[in-house]
Amino acid sequence: MHFSVLTLFPEMILHTMNTSIIGRAVERKLLSIEAVNIRDFAFNKHQKVDDYTYGGGAGMLMQAEPVYLAWASVAGERKPRTIYLTPQGKRFDQKMAKELALEEDLVFLCGHYEGIDERVLEEIVTDQVSIGDYVLTGGELAAMVMMDCIARMVPGVLSNSESGETESFSDGLLEYPQYSRPEVWHDKSVPPVLLSGHHANVAAWRREQSILRTLKWRPDLLRTAGLTNKEWALIREWKKKMKESEEGTDSSGGEEMV
Repeated sequence: MHFSVLTLFPEMILHTMNTSIIGRAVERKLLSIEAVNIRDFAFNKHQKVDDYTYGGGAGMLMQAEPVYLAWASVAGERKPRTIYLTPQGKRFDQKMAKELALEEDLVFLCGHYEGIDERVLEEIVTDQVSIGDYVLTGGELAAMVMMDCIARMVPGVLSNSESGETESFSDGLLEYPQYSRPEVWHDKSVPPVLLSGHHANVAAWRREQSILRTLKWRPDLLRTAGLTNKEWALIREWKKKMKESEEGTDSSGGEEMV
């Protein structure tokens, strides 16, 4: 898979993305990453790529022509899938990452200032994507988040082929808790089932813990997680216990204050 990033700060992309798992995948030629400096396509000696907005308003806007020329330098005769990082875009998630990982080439367009001239967005962008409901200084951090997530879906990038299948969101649930040596740390023991060597019991415990953790922290995910009737019944039982526990805490707190 080849990533092209259109940016005002190419060094930011290259320094970060050529490390750790992604860096090793680049060395093994499973991935390639190209950072294109939009300023190289400006028509002035100061490499200025922004200007005032028509109609007034605060801030500067990135001009259409340098962005278009930077894109054309990597697009050639084809029109690759081009992603503009913007808070107005569709929310990025694991499902989208899996879809994008099927592409051979992806282009990421990183905006700055007040954004980019709408005309060039209409001409080159295929997807507008957001990594969350907040505003960043530029699109570089968002592009790197997406590239890291997408790259993990590319065959061979992860050393253990199972790793990507058991992580949070892979089955619509958060990942179960995990433990390593020592068996007892700060008087806290590893759950006995994980020491049993009984693979079916371990798998059942992990599934149960994933559901419970999702119920506590991301209950919005449960509806689309493909749970069985038995698992929904378990959730109802947990909810009842959680409510009783909360009410008990409130009650004891009230008595203490008296």
